[in-house]
Amino acid sequence: MKKAIHRTIVLSAIIAAVIIFVFFDLGHYLTFDYLKEQQHALDAYYSDNRIATVVIYMLAYIIVTAFSLPGAAVMSLAGGALLGFWAGVIAVSFASTIGATLAFLTSRFLLGNYVQAKFGDRLKAINEGMKKDGAFYLFSLRLVPVFPFFIVNLIMGLTPIKPIVYYLVSQIGMFPATLVFINAGTRLGQLESASGILSPSLLFSFALLGLFPLIAKKSLDYFKSGKILSKYPKPKKFDYNLVVIGAGAAGLVSSYIAATVKAKVAIIEKHKMGGDCLNTGCVPSKALIRSAKIISYAKRAREFGFKSIQADFDFSEIMERIKNIIRMIEPHDSTDRYTALGVECIKGEARITSPYTVEVNGRVLTTRSIIIATGARPFVPELPGLEKIEYLTSDNIWNLEKLPESLVVLGGGPIGCELAQSFARLGSKVTQIEMMQRFMTKEDPDVSEFIMQKLESDGVRILSSHRAKEIRVEGDKQILVCDFNGVEINIEFDQLLFALGRAANISGFGLEELGVEITPARTISTNNFLQTNYPNILCAGDVAGPFQFTHVAAHQAWYASVNSLFGWIKKIKADYRVIPWATYTDPEVARVGLNEDEARVNGIKYELTRYGIADLDRAIADSEASGFIKILTKPGSDRILGVTIVGNHASDIISEYVFAMKYELGLNKILGAIHIYPTMAEANKYAAGEWKKARAPRTVLGFLEKIHGWRRGV
Repeated sequence: MKKAIHRTIVLSAIIAAVIIFVFFDLGHYLTFDYLKEQQHALDAYYSDNRIATVVIYMLAYIIVTAFSLPGAAVMSLAGGALLGFWAGVIAVSFASTIGATLAFLTSRFLLGNYVQAKFGDRLKAINEGMKKDGAFYLFSLRLVPVFPFFIVNLIMGLTPIKPIVYYLVSQIGMFPATLVFINAGTRLGQLESASGILSPSLLFSFALLGLFPLIAKKSLDYFKSGKILSKYPKPKKFDYNLVVIGAGAAGLVSSYIAATVKAKVAIIEKHKMGGDCLNTGCVPSKALIRSAKIISYAKRAREFGFKSIQADFDFSEIMERIKNIIRMIEPHDSTDRYTALGVECIKGEARITSPYTVEVNGRVLTTRSIIIATGARPFVPELPGLEKIEYLTSDNIWNLEKLPESLVVLGGGPIGCELAQSFARLGSKVTQIEMMQRFMTKEDPDVSEFIMQKLESDGVRILSSHRAKEIRVEGDKQILVCDFNGVEINIEFDQLLFALGRAANISGFGLEELGVEITPARTISTNNFLQTNYPNILCAGDVAGPFQFTHVAAHQAWYASVNSLFGWIKKIKADYRVIPWATYTDPEVARVGLNEDEARVNGIKYELTRYGIADLDRAIADSEASGFIKILTKPGSDRILGVTIVGNHASDIISEYVFAMKYELGLNKILGAIHIYPTMAEANKYAAGEWKKARAPRTVLGFLEKIHGWRRGV
């Protein structure tokens, strides 16, 4: 409330100043002609009142610039004409900078919060750029007087640049122009007009000067890169334009793009083409989930009008089906296919020996650029007693030939939930353990609670707030010991599955020796262009982070390959604005953008629209009438900030929102689009309808009701 009052006072003061300036024609006193007319009178006053003249002059200059009034150029000339060169330079330099900073602070106070609140998501990249390089940009603008300084003041006030940085850079950046104007002012009698000061040649010189900071920054980056590369001999010619290490999603897409643009590219893989996603991740897990879902349908026979359905199965045959599915998809990622595309596929362990060389199978490959796409592996903690058992991860669980009688799943994230539900449906006695209070902590609490209840209904024993301490083997018993609020809990198991996330593969192929920088999260550190501290070594996929999804790996691969091949012309920043993902439990959970937890933590205001899928005709017809859609929108707007969907086929339904957010289409556009009936995708239209209904103009509708009644004669 106080801020609103203060804003009103400041705004009123600005409006009053402008009115006074216009009404009393004060601009007349800040013209070139008036200055020349009064030069002798001003000189006389200055000779009798030197200190007072300097103080009055500086205060007047500060007021003119602080209120963004016209006349700063004439004021600068007056400083030279009245005070002389050096005194004028000092007075104008400080007065102009103080006034500019006051204008900057006023702009921030009146509009900064409003602009950031309304357009903060769109300005995120600009804000980050200003925090990092704002001083360079401001310095360039200050050096070029063709940009009106009052506009620079107002616009910069809307950015997160620090006031002290703004002041210091402005003081330095405006100094060359100050020298020019003060020097011209000392020769006022020889000038015909103020515009004569900035001749085309002088403006061109200033423009070149304004480019200096940016050129200096680019040069600094270039020399910094050159310094790190200079330690290694650069081949006179190269065997390849690009060598890719790792043939998972990121590596395959990178090499595919390189081959498409006719670059000579080699891809090195020590295990299997297709990486984790094809062989141990996305593909086998979805095949298992599908088989387990068929079993769940049999158990729900009466819901579909059957007295009973017998679903006899052999677990080994289900696992064989999974292997067959992998074999069916393998040709998409095969050596034969990529060789035909023009990629040289090499099986072996790669080692980067310099920014230009990769060793594999005794060969030394020389290359202009390298892309590291080595992926990640399941994270396994160092539990006491772990060496006494053979444990499972998402890598080796597919080697099981016998269904575990009792399975303990350690981890309440997406992988743990998917596999726990599937094995419970197949008949294992599953216990799922999570150290946090709830599962799927990246989702909102209501989403977590919904999925936890569903897991329990499928027979999963849920143990949250349990921390694994050690593993004991007592005779033929295997026991996981957990701590639950200071109480020791013993859980027997036949098999123990670790589903605690994934650790990037960053060691064993030369990064340590080269000194490639690693983040605190133990991924390879990259800039916005996916370059490491070696400019010609880039990364994509799980090894780069921050999102460990196959579709993000492919997305990053495009930027990494283009920047590696064409970065010498133009580099492109990776775009992470709209990243969707899904957890393939039953029902599925899909999300894009913000959820409520993230919005609250980041202080982002939002309006919530919720639609229950239980009302959807297709969901009812399919006997899958559970779940919901949550949409976060910007207050007073249909602009989508984020969407969470819990329901059957959520991973498919969310695509419409991904498209809408990517191309900034609001809920009104979704509401206006025709959706096929009956489909699950209609939920998107109905959710948009809920948003619209909640914002219906009640007063107008009441008036229309009266009009319709009048027309009926009521």
